Parts: sequence; C-alpha cells; structure tokens
Amino acid sequence: MAEEKVVEAVEETAEKPVKKTRKTKVAKKEEAKAPAFAKPTAHDYEVIIAPLITEKTMALMQNANKVTVKVAANSNKVEIKEAFQRVFQVKVTSVRVANQVAKTTTRGGRYKGTISGFKKAIVTVADGEAIDLFKE
Repeated sequence: MAEEKVVEAVEETAEKPVKKTRKTKVAKKEEAKAPAFAKPTAHDYEVIIAPLITEKTMALMQNANKVTVKVAANSNKVEIKEAFQRVFQVKVTSVRVANQVAKTTTRGGRYKGTISGFKKAIVTVADGEAIDLFKE
C-alpha cells in the first residue's frame, strides 16, 4: 500500500512541468519597465507652462537627461513631478525648483522697463527615457 502512494506522487510530478521558462521572467521585467501613467488633467497643463530653450538647457537635456520648464508660481515639487509624468508619460527621478527674479532694464537709454520673473523647474528624467520637445 505504501508503494502505491509513492508511485502516484511520482506520476503527478512527471505530468507537471517543473522547469520555468525564461520568457516569463523577461516579460515581467518589461512590464515593470513601462509603468502606466494616468491621463493628464487640465490642472497638469496649468502647472507646466512652457519649456525654457537656452544653450544651457539644451546642453542639460542632451548630456544629463534634464528638462527645464516654466511652471506656475504657486506649484510645488510634488505637483510638478506628477504633472510632468502624466503629460509626457515618462518617469521623473528628481525635481529642482528656482525662482527667477524680475529685473529692471532700460529701453533705448530713456525708458525704463522690466523683464518679468517666473518660476522654473529642472526635471530629471529616468535613464533610458527621453522627451522630444520639438515635435511637429
């Protein structure tokens, strides 16, 4: 009677494949790489105003995978990160914020003027992801 039980156990394990394929592990990693972000809301477009295009910001974009954008004056780092992820569908690793101070200037020597101040954010995008700001 003990022999019959042992034989049944061996037959059950022989029917089931014990070997795990490598394809399932690779597929799980690929799913983890592409996180699904929520759809952007109207508030997200109010937080991110426009990209800042200068020689320095273009060098940061190419070399360090950082994007510089103008943001709303009342927005914080968490709002900027979430809005950026939803709008551009990329993973953000860090956000740095700076306030550009308004400057006074002379216009033609006689007239005084001001260059308006704004808030800017330097957003670091995760490695392996990129943003094309110049889509047609």
